[in-house]
Amino acid sequence: MSNPQKPNTFPGTHRYCAHSINIYSLCDLGQIPEPIHQLHKFVVSHKWIMNINAEIWLHKQAQKEGWSKAAKLQGRKTKEGLIGLLQEGNTTVLVEVNCETDFVSRNLKFQQLVQQVALGTMMHCQSLKDQLSTYSKGFLNSSELSGLPAGPDREGSLKDQLALAIGKLGENMTLKRAAWVKVPSGFYVGSYVHGAMQSPSLHNLVLGKYGALVICETSEQKTNLEDIGRRLGQHVVGMAPLSVGSLDDEPGGEAETKMLSQPYLLDPSITLGQYVQPQGVSVVDFVRFECGEGEEAAETE
Repeated sequence: MSNPQKPNTFPGTHRYCAHSINIYSLCDLGQIPEPIHQLHKFVVSHKWIMNINAEIWLHKQAQKEGWSKAAKLQGRKTKEGLIGLLQEGNTTVLVEVNCETDFVSRNLKFQQLVQQVALGTMMHCQSLKDQLSTYSKGFLNSSELSGLPAGPDREGSLKDQLALAIGKLGENMTLKRAAWVKVPSGFYVGSYVHGAMQSPSLHNLVLGKYGALVICETSEQKTNLEDIGRRLGQHVVGMAPLSVGSLDDEPGGEAETKMLSQPYLLDPSITLGQYVQPQGVSVVDFVRFECGEGEEAAETE
């Protein structure tokens, strides 16, 4: 079948045998699948080579389709999703990205979106020029998170990456929140993600449904700091404290909300403070994320 006689206004692809292919003509003939995000796969499967103009055009079309789909899905509940944990040097970030179903949260494309959000938050945190004499901690809400640059290998903002993911996966999604912690020498950030899963393609990103960061101060380097930090993170995830409290506080029961006075999750016969004190570390702060947290309360209001 010959192509219609129309100007080849977009010489975006060509066959290995040097045939000139007009993308718009193929769309008119119904030879290219919809939606547009499938076009790249179609082109590759038919052994065509795209030049840089075609790549830019395809990206813009996918972006446009993603924004259109995002507008249609806006307002649909996003109770599922993932918590992402990323650590680099003295900086640790925790992010939450939500979707509609657990099925989509297990999709690699969704997990790559979480990775982009974590990397964007990490870049933001590392760009802050501050002289650390003690730890620093910050939070980003949905709007602030959406406006961050997507990263060195992606154009636009995290909001643009969100639209692309919505276009590809067909579910409403939200960039809910992020937290970051930077520590100087003498401090350590323990971390824990419940139900943790890692993928080789996602590098150092750890994913799960719950995540915790516990900031500790220590006067000396200890070989077991990572294990202590993980145990403290487990306690924060499981016991959901609201404040750190003091070692001088009276031991509390299961309803106790001060972290150091709570029964230690892994040995309820002692308090967390009694576990920490012999370890030579002091707990000074923590962050806890639970995926979908607050959604039920928002529905009932």
